[in-house]
Amino acid sequence: MFIYNVKINGSKTFKAFFTGMTLFLIVIMFVVVFKIFTGANNSNDNTCMPKNKVATLTSTNYTNVLKAVHENIDDYVGVKFSFSGYVFRTIDFNDNQFVLARDMIISSDYQSVIVGFLCEYEKAKDFSDNSWVQITGEITKGDYHGDTAIVKVIEIKNIEKPNDEYVYPPDESYIPTSGLL
Repeated sequence: MFIYNVKINGSKTFKAFFTGMTLFLIVIMFVVVFKIFTGANNSNDNTCMPKNKVATLTSTNYTNVLKAVHENIDDYVGVKFSFSGYVFRTIDFNDNQFVLARDMIISSDYQSVIVGFLCEYEKAKDFSDNSWVQITGEITKGDYHGDTAIVKVIEIKNIEKPNDEYVYPPDESYIPTSGLL
């Protein structure tokens, strides 16, 4: 019969375990800090909409992009994109202004609010309220009760009301200046 007597020095074991855990945490902290400083926050190329081509908004990404643009207007000035919605006006708009709107569902019983981009177009009066249009436009910074994104319409055409006419609030994937398109 073999009997082994193993005696563990608690002080040395604790010191080794503590040293190992400390080194492990330092490595993790280094990796996290490295990713923060070299990640998306260090680049202006990771925006919701690419600056070198015309991006397309859909009912799926509409509110994520809308929120990102309104929170970071300066990052999106000059960006061109295409999207559809219906013409919506309020009494304080100029003759060349309208909102290219969508109804955003805000509750389970289908209550909605109107959301959209403020647009400017010379012949805006040619398009009646509640008519569905497809536009291609460029984001500029303007003033409507404070700084806001204004879409200068480059091209506009009437379309039929789409099947996916509603949009939903920004989802949990919303991250400002991340690649949403």
